[in-house]
Amino acid sequence: MTQEQVWFITGSSRGLGRALATAALDAGDRVVATARNPEQLDGLVDTYGDRALAVALDVTDPAAARAALAEGVARFGRLDVIVNNAGYSNVSPIESTSDADFREQFETNFWGVYNVSKAAIPVLRAQGGGLVMQFSSTGGRVGGSPGIASYQAAKFAIDGFSRVLQVETAPFGVKVLVVEPSGFKTDWAGSSMTVREIPEGYEQTVGAMNSRMRQHTAGPAGDPARAAAILVQVAKRADIPYHLPLGVNAVEGSIALDRRLLVEDEKWAAVGRSADFAEAYPVDLPE
Repeated sequence: MTQEQVWFITGSSRGLGRALATAALDAGDRVVATARNPEQLDGLVDTYGDRALAVALDVTDPAAARAALAEGVARFGRLDVIVNNAGYSNVSPIESTSDADFREQFETNFWGVYNVSKAAIPVLRAQGGGLVMQFSSTGGRVGGSPGIASYQAAKFAIDGFSRVLQVETAPFGVKVLVVEPSGFKTDWAGSSMTVREIPEGYEQTVGAMNSRMRQHTAGPAGDPARAAAILVQVAKRADIPYHLPLGVNAVEGSIALDRRLLVEDEKWAAVGRSADFAEAYPVDLPE
C-alpha cells in the first residue's frame, strides 16, 4: 500500500510526535496533529496548509478523544493511522514517589492510550481498517530502569492492552504496531521531565540513571527524524510487525531479553508442565 494516508497523532507539539507529523506531511500524507495547546502546532499548519489540522486534545479526557477523532474524520473523511504518542515521565524511586504523581503519570501514559484507542475502534471498523501505532519504549519490553516505575508500568500495560486490541480488531482489517524506542534526542528527558529529590541510598540506581538520561554530554543516540521517516514507510506496508524496537539499544536489549527468556523457559519447562493434571508429577527441579 502506497496511497496517501491520513494520520491522527497525539502529542504532536514536539519530540517524536512532531517529527512523525512532519515526516508524514513531507511524504504527501495528511495529518490531524493534536496537543494540549494547539497553538504549538501553528507552524505545521502554516507550512503545510490544509493538509494539516491542529486539534486540542487532553488524552486523559475520553470525551475529548472522541471529539478530536470526529473532527479529523469530518475534515479528511477517514483516519488511516492512529498514533498514540503523548506521554511523559518524572524521576523518583517507588518508595518516595507520591501516589498522586504515580497515578497522574499513568493517566496520560496508559489511560490516554486506552481512551484514544477505544474511541478510534468504531471509526476504523466503519471504514474497513487502519493502523493503530502505539508508542511504548524499550523499557516497556526490557524494563528495569530505576526511577521511572510509573512510566514503565504504563508501557508494559500498553503492550498487554495492545495484544488484545490486535486480536479483537483484526477481523475489521485493523493492524496494531507497538513501537519501542530507546533514547532519542527529544525533550523527553528535558523540560518534560521533573526529577524529584533522590533519597539517600538511591544514588547508585535512580541517581545513576538520572545522570545517564539527563546529564550525558553526548545526549541520546537516536535521531527523531530518521525514526519518523522509518515509521512512515512501515505504515504503508502490508506486512507490519507487532513490535518494532527503534535504536541500537532497543534492538540489542530486545534480542538479549528474548534469548534469556528462551533459555529460562526451556530450563523450567518440565516443572511448569507438571502443574497440569495429565502431566507427570512430581519432577525434579533444575540443578
